[in-house]
Amino acid sequence: MSPAGRPRTGAAAVATLLLLGSVGCAAGQAPSAAPAATYSGGGVTVTLRLATGEDGRRLLDATFVPEQPGFHLYSVDLPAGGIDGLGLPTRLTVRGGLAADGTARADRPLRTVSPLELGVQLPVYPDGPVTVTLPVRRTGTGPSEAVVSFGACSEQRCLIPVTDQVIPLRTTD
Repeated sequence: MSPAGRPRTGAAAVATLLLLGSVGCAAGQAPSAAPAATYSGGGVTVTLRLATGEDGRRLLDATFVPEQPGFHLYSVDLPAGGIDGLGLPTRLTVRGGLAADGTARADRPLRTVSPLELGVQLPVYPDGPVTVTLPVRRTGTGPSEAVVSFGACSEQRCLIPVTDQVIPLRTTD
């Protein structure tokens, strides 16, 4: 994060994104790209990367890394209001020159937690980082932005949640 509190972007990210359109990978996605943006807040660092899938589709990867050990994030499939008002779903959307071209999916399996023995089962990812991938498509030539929401919790406490944080992205096409 820059001293001004703005997400970091750079020339290296632009150069890498230029190459992504022509590079493929057997795993179904281009090799790891330089970040298109980075944001830190709510005890989590979010690194955003644009890539091209094996099928040619553009993908936006958001890797959410809790800054303290023992913290997890809630599922992308958690309802908007949580369950009985508990939990904040991890969300990744785009706006501006990009539009979603599919559903966001995470790379980690789900587990459930029951906070404070309230009798509510909440779907969360295992403690530590989780990457959410959203297929995207270009809709115009204007600036593109990612919008993220998330909450990080441990078994004992939750950190301040982040809701609808707008993060400008570096794109080249």
